[in-house]
Amino acid sequence: MVPMQAATRETFWTIGPVGKAAFYWLAAVAIAVFCYGVYARFAAYARGDADPRDRLSGLPTRTLAATRTVLSNENQFDGDRYAGVMHTFVLWGFLVLLVATTVLGVDIDVYRPLAGESFWVGEFYLVYQFAVDAFGLLFVVGVAMAIARRYRDRDGRLWGKHTSREDDAFVWILFLLGVGGFALEAIGIVGQPARAGETVSFVGMALATGLETAGLTPAGAEALYGVAWWSHSILAFAFVAWIPYAKPFHMISSFANVVARDERAGARLPNVPADLDHTNAESIEDFTWKELLDGDACTKCGRCTDACPADTVGRDLDPRDVILDLKAYRESVTDDPVAGSRGGGSVATDGGVASADGGAGGSASDGGTVPIVAEEGGVVAAESMESCMSCLACMDACPVDIEHLTSFTRMNRQLVDEGAVDSNIQDVFQDVMRTGNAFGEPQATRGDWTDDLDDVTVADAREEPVEYLWYVGDYPSFDDRNKRVARALARLFDEADVSFGVLFDDEKTDGNDVRRLGEEFLYLELAGHHVETFADCEFENVVCTDPHSYNTIRNEYPEVDFAEFADDPMMPFDREEPWNPEEEIGVFHWTQVVERLVSEGRLGLSGDALDYAVTYHDPCHLGRYNDEYEAPRELIRATGAELYEMPRSRADSFCCGGGGGGLWTEHDEAVKPSEERLREAVEDTAAGDAIEKFVVACPMCTTMFEDGRKTGGFEADVEIVDVAELLIEAVEAET
Repeated sequence: MVPMQAATRETFWTIGPVGKAAFYWLAAVAIAVFCYGVYARFAAYARGDADPRDRLSGLPTRTLAATRTVLSNENQFDGDRYAGVMHTFVLWGFLVLLVATTVLGVDIDVYRPLAGESFWVGEFYLVYQFAVDAFGLLFVVGVAMAIARRYRDRDGRLWGKHTSREDDAFVWILFLLGVGGFALEAIGIVGQPARAGETVSFVGMALATGLETAGLTPAGAEALYGVAWWSHSILAFAFVAWIPYAKPFHMISSFANVVARDERAGARLPNVPADLDHTNAESIEDFTWKELLDGDACTKCGRCTDACPADTVGRDLDPRDVILDLKAYRESVTDDPVAGSRGGGSVATDGGVASADGGAGGSASDGGTVPIVAEEGGVVAAESMESCMSCLACMDACPVDIEHLTSFTRMNRQLVDEGAVDSNIQDVFQDVMRTGNAFGEPQATRGDWTDDLDDVTVADAREEPVEYLWYVGDYPSFDDRNKRVARALARLFDEADVSFGVLFDDEKTDGNDVRRLGEEFLYLELAGHHVETFADCEFENVVCTDPHSYNTIRNEYPEVDFAEFADDPMMPFDREEPWNPEEEIGVFHWTQVVERLVSEGRLGLSGDALDYAVTYHDPCHLGRYNDEYEAPRELIRATGAELYEMPRSRADSFCCGGGGGGLWTEHDEAVKPSEERLREAVEDTAAGDAIEKFVVACPMCTTMFEDGRKTGGFEADVEIVDVAELLIEAVEAET
């Protein structure tokens, strides 16, 4: 056993002065190439358009939060334990090996010249060697797990049209670096008898024993060491220099992306300026620096694609490919030396390939004549954007906080600017502009749903003060099936003695889905109309039937800069002040309000009125958009119904297909999203086909699932009910 105080080893064993000089020269070159590449990358982002969000305010706090997120690997563990373990092993192994290399460099190049001695001896050396072996082993195991997953299933989510040789090179270089480091350590142990007792290097010792058993002698190890040392060093330098120019750059860009994230991205979309010269997505220069960073942060992991309901049911949308298509196109047209070093890029389109050598839609190298989004020949197909349900599943699944919906909406706005939207959507826009609602019905009939409420008086909030201004929404106002939900909710409010009123014909479409379809200026008109109407009413809170309305009134109306459009003659409002910027007016979904009423005992529910076996569908705009999962469940439990969760629930809920204009369009899909969700309800819950009621809390979901129940053949299997309908049945059963 080597005495602890004497434990150390020669760093440059068998490497002469010329070799050392070459080593430092190569290190300097690798670091210089790395630094230039990182600089060029970030310089390219700086050439992107300004981002409307202040993404760098509170930078220290943002950085600390991002560091915690990255080091904990919490996003990687979300929904995929294997990937979480794999990435944790790789990340922590890589970081510890990087720190260990840095510590050794400080000892050799700083401490020893200044102090005349080394701190890399004795107990510190032994602890160092143990940590390097332990975390190096985790690193190799993690990379091996990544390789196994990548090649075990070539049809899996890691494979797609943007999968390339750089993906293979990345994992194999990491693997060779990890294994090569241990091989080098083992050869050194065999060749240096003084290290024979270095048992803390447990991996190196095990490999050294194996090499000795295979016949490697100390003399042979000494002869072999230089070859192994240089092979490992040159590969390491090449990897360092390569990082900014290929997939490994995600180690930097992903962290930066998490730092710059908007916690409410998607729930609140960026506003457009009143500038008449403003363009949305005519060219790649229209995209913000954060959107450019999104492309480089993408690791091609495919989680967004796996989570996307549009992709699942066979629509023409792969969220990962859209982000990577935009990145590839940017690299094909940019004069950025980093992009140029990668040989340009190619963008698959419906019409062929748009590349640096020309292709569908014209040459990308002559300034970017390929349209960003178009029916044919664009970087992104218009059909892909029309397929998006704006459900945020892609963003929720993304481990590096790519904000897909921001770029998707930008492209939708471009399609609207060009008049290239689906004819059904165009009809909806016309109906909303002409009548104020998506049904094209006379606004005078908007409150007719109240006519059958003989025992309940619905106040006119324009004429008398109320506690809750109830924004009813289009579907509960005009759709016969959803009118039943509105009446049930009115009876619940009345039963609980709530002071509430509605706007009757002064209520219009809220604009949430109109905006996500790209009709920004129609959304602005609707928002302006409503906040002016609100200003003429006396109320304390807003309560919404529809989660879509709840989202846009709560998150987006306060963001509108009305003053910027005050002089626009096309805007039918006369307002300059923001609405509710300090959230002094509470905005709630009705389940949040009624859940409080139930907890206060104002509906007289004992918790055992009903005995149905039910499952609940989380609406995207209530759940993923606004993190409300418990209120509807508490209300279901208050009725006495037994709740069985579907495998995809809460943040993993599978969209009904109605968001993002899906309610108004037809798509070529293998199965409707609503049909797939109903199948899950009656086949994959713990209760299976014993599920009696499929419970929803969104009028659009009600409409989509009633349709899917018919087209999917589920009419005899399950009934669609809103939480309000279940509650009123329970209340009536108690009386």
